[in-house]
Order: sequence, then C-alpha cells, then structure tokens
Amino acid sequence: MELSFRWYGPKDSVKLSHVRQCNAEYLVTSLHQIPTGDKWTKRDVKKRINFIKKNNNNYNINLRWNVVESIPVHNNIKLKTKNYKNLINNYKDSIISIANNNIKTICYNFMPIIDWTRTQLDYKLPTDGLALRFDYIQFIIFEKYILNLKNLEDRYTEKELILARQLFKNMNNKDLSNLKFSIMGGLPAAEKKYSVNEFKKMLEAYFEIDESALKSNLKDFLNEIIPIAEENGVKMAIHPDDPPISLFGLPRIVSSISDYDDIFKSYNSKSNGMTFCAGSLASSINNNVYKIFNKFKEKIYFIHLRNIKIEKDKKSFLETNHLSGDIDFVKLIKMILKEEKRRKNIYNKDFHIPMRPDHGHCLLDDQKKKFNPGYSAIGRMMGLSELRGIIKSLQ
Repeated sequence: MELSFRWYGPKDSVKLSHVRQCNAEYLVTSLHQIPTGDKWTKRDVKKRINFIKKNNNNYNINLRWNVVESIPVHNNIKLKTKNYKNLINNYKDSIISIANNNIKTICYNFMPIIDWTRTQLDYKLPTDGLALRFDYIQFIIFEKYILNLKNLEDRYTEKELILARQLFKNMNNKDLSNLKFSIMGGLPAAEKKYSVNEFKKMLEAYFEIDESALKSNLKDFLNEIIPIAEENGVKMAIHPDDPPISLFGLPRIVSSISDYDDIFKSYNSKSNGMTFCAGSLASSINNNVYKIFNKFKEKIYFIHLRNIKIEKDKKSFLETNHLSGDIDFVKLIKMILKEEKRRKNIYNKDFHIPMRPDHGHCLLDDQKKKFNPGYSAIGRMMGLSELRGIIKSLQ
C-alpha cells in the first residue's frame, strides 16, 4: 500500500515535516482555497506540487501528492438545478488539470448538503484522549430543537423522540452550541459553514429529491465526467455516505453493497471506482465490510482505514483506536495485500493501492493545538504505526 497522510495545505497546522516524521510517504490533499464549483487550473495544481517539492530535500523522504481528496461536488450538481451545467464543465476542466500534473486518483462524494457528519468532536475517552462520535439522539435534538423541523414523527419512533426531549432538557447553551457547530460546519470537509436559516433553505431544496431522483442525478454526473477521466487516465473513487444512514429524511445513495452495484452498472468503466472507507461502511449494522471489499476489490482505487464501535442503539457510533473497534484490521489488511498481489501478477506495476489512516484521536499536547477535527498529527501517527505493524507482519 502507498502509506499516505491527509494534509489540508500550507495553512494546515500539521506541517509537511510532521507528516514525514509519521512515516508517511505520500500526501492526500486538495485545493481547499478554491471555492466549491470553481475550476482548478493546471497552474493551481502545479503551484501546490511545487510547494510540496520545495519542502523536500536530499536528506528527507520526498513526499508526493498521490490522491486528490476531494474535488467537492457542488449541491447544484446533486440537485441538477440552476448553473449545474457550468459547474460540471468546471469539474471536467479540474480533472484535466489534475491529470496534466500526473495525479491519477480523485476521491469525491455525493452526500446531500454536508459531508461526513458527527454530533461531537471531542468525546472524552477513558484514556483521556478525545474522539469523534455520532449520537443518533443528539442528531434528533439538532433537527427538532435547533432547526425546529416539523413532522419528525414520520421518521423517528415515539421512544426516540422522548429520549431526545429528555436529553435536550439536560443540555446547556454550550452543549447546544457545540452540537450546532459539529453538524453545520465544524468538520474540515464541510462545503461551507451554514447559518441555521441557510441550512434550512438548503434542506428545503432537497425535499423535492427522492432516492430515485438523486440516483438519476448521480448517473447523469457520471455520464459527463467518466469519459473525461477515461481520456486522461484518471480513476474516480466515490466515497461512501458517512454515516451510511438517512439524515434529515434525505436519501443516501452510496451506503450499501447494492448502492455501489448500481453505481458501477450505471457507467461501466475502469475509471468509475470507489474509495473503500472501512469506518464509514462499518458504521451501518447492515454492511459487511469484508463482503463489500471482496465484491468490489477490482474497483477499489483508494482506501481509508478507520475503526468504529457501534453503540447499543445500533445507530450511534464512536471512532475507536484503529485496532480496537468492530473491524478486524488484521483480516482486512490481509485481504488488501492479497488484492495487491493479484494486481501485481496481472499488471506488474501500479499495483499498490493508496491508503491513509482515516482520522485519529486527539492525544497528548495536540489537545492544546488548533487543528482540523479528526486530523491531529499524533493520533493519526499512532494509527499509521499500528497499521504499518500489521502490514509488516503479514508481508
């Protein structure tokens, strides 16, 4: 595997020297300074590459940008509304700019409104480390008492609504502020930071979109971009919904083995692939991550290794240490190495799959620093070290 680290660019508090010290050899990054929907020029991409090269020298591991994560897909494309045609053309141009700089893998997602969702960014562990958590009842509180949405009984049970009311009564203003921040823009991949009114307006725009319509819009998007990816030798790797359950009553169409089946059948191409995010897929009790990996192993172009523990309600989950959650990473990594060996026997080159440790606990003095939630240095270094140990022992 290509041992990689996600890096948020020159303004990231985690510096390239830190990444190098964590024993990663590749960078997964994006041009976050470019507004969602605007095109990336060849010059924009080259400027980032030059920055990385400038921080390399003859005495160091020379870090190299191997995966773009992500080129965000604008909500107007997902909704197929307003200026979506221009936005798709910009997306195509961005793919070409990336390919012209010899980067051949792009991770993206098709989640409505917001990217990956958590209700708490600093859940305190017994070790005193801090973790990311998704609490289903807290999410209901966000919908009912912060967004003031109506008719929630249509999608939540009476018991769930009662639990939400009881928990809400014990929450103070700081608790509610943290919940709002966590969901509406506290995470680094958020397309934008919403106000409550902006968020509700975006929700209203999606209320007319059912599962069939959203799948159709994704299919149309693939029909536009995959031919460009093919022409330029780029692999598009769609990331699963995170979490892979319906939020706000909106459809989720990249959540299961059948969803991925539909995506790959909708446009049959080697360029139409997936990002295998173990933690995202495993956070639904309906998913078997090993079965999903085996079924789509030829389509996996990028791997996120993160572990979770599903809680008693079967909907909430906590992000655990990489080796102590519901996923058996020894079993999974053995499967990944077997797939790489298969590719090596067929292609004899380019058989390594880019991998990064996904998220990490906030540990030690990182708790005193400003960083992107889930992306402090020490926790990810710990995760990568544990994963490297498994890889080494299996090779």
